[in-house]
Amino acid sequence: MHETETLPGEPTQPYTPTFDTGEFEAPAPAPELPAPHAQPIVVPGDYQYLKRWLFALVLAAVWVPSAVSGWFLYDWWYQSLDKTAPVFVVLLFVIFSTVGGLLTAMAPRPAWSALALAFMSAPLAAVAGAAVLHGIYYCEWANRCLVGLIPY
Repeated sequence: MHETETLPGEPTQPYTPTFDTGEFEAPAPAPELPAPHAQPIVVPGDYQYLKRWLFALVLAAVWVPSAVSGWFLYDWWYQSLDKTAPVFVVLLFVIFSTVGGLLTAMAPRPAWSALALAFMSAPLAAVAGAAVLHGIYYCEWANRCLVGLIPY
């Protein structure tokens, strides 16, 4: 079939629809109201933020026991012949601190959020405590150590 041929019954002109504009009227636009300004909700006696000293206090309250536990866990691991039990306890420590941090993070208060951050970073404090003990153990065998902790 050629492009110039047309089928029977097919119009030869392009179809242009006709619109009847008199039947329906468009509704008038609603008057535009000014957008309300967002105001923060302030509950009397409840802080929306946490003071730096309180944040540091919450971190210290969790990190100091975590560092001590890291110290003792590393000492237990270093002294034991079978490493299975110390490694399992370290795994439990990491799991409990992570789950505790996630559950604490659901509380809507700033102090609880700081506690959640402290719980989530508790394994870091435990590693820092274990690193100090590792430096002490290593410096027993090394020739030169800075302050008895850092071999060089």
